Amino acid sequence: MPVATQASLKGLTPHQLARTGCNLCLNNTYHLGLKPGQETLDKIGGAHKLQGWSGNILTDSGGFQMVSLLKLAQVTEEGVRFLSPHDGTPMLLTPEHSISLQNSIRSDIIMQLDDVIATTSADGARMEEAMERSVRWLDRCIAAHRKPESQNLFCIIQGGLDLEMRRKCCEEMIKRDTPGIAIGGLSGGEAKDAFCKVYSHRFSRFAALQM
Repeated sequence: MPVATQASLKGLTPHQLARTGCNLCLNNTYHLGLKPGQETLDKIGGAHKLQGWSGNILTDSGGFQMVSLLKLAQVTEEGVRFLSPHDGTPMLLTPEHSISLQNSIRSDIIMQLDDVIATTSADGARMEEAMERSVRWLDRCIAAHRKPESQNLFCIIQGGLDLEMRRKCCEEMIKRDTPGIAIGGLSGGEAKDAFCKVYSHRFSRFAALQM
């Protein structure tokens, strides 16, 4: 899945990308929300038209920016307060606003806003807080989703490298019966074997759901 963060894939035209056989690319909700902005996305008719791409689009909810832009972010139960990396303008990204932006982007797969912290963090209490908050935020995302018939909302399993925490999160997430499930929080600096341990672990109910 090539990354077209701001609805632009560097080095390839949409036609060239299609010729590779790719049918899914990634856009970023946070960055598109800043530029060109929601009003412009609504006027254009979404990111497919903006980038001239007839394939599928998946949008990151903006949650990863809690890690990559940590110095510019403050996380509370309400959402995440960012300072724009462009001009320092404040922005509040709530679960509802993240879904609203993704509805305007019109991506085919949209992701819930989740509370993301680095897997290398030694703060177990903060990791558990992030996992439980991600479940609560999923409920808010589902309630805010205006286009479930055309956009598939995926939940995101959190819990760092703690398999028991992951299991607990997974059990809560699958109760919401979203169209898809993502394994979140990985590739955050952890060792490769730790990554593979989480990725390959089979939680009984999750495994049954995948089959």
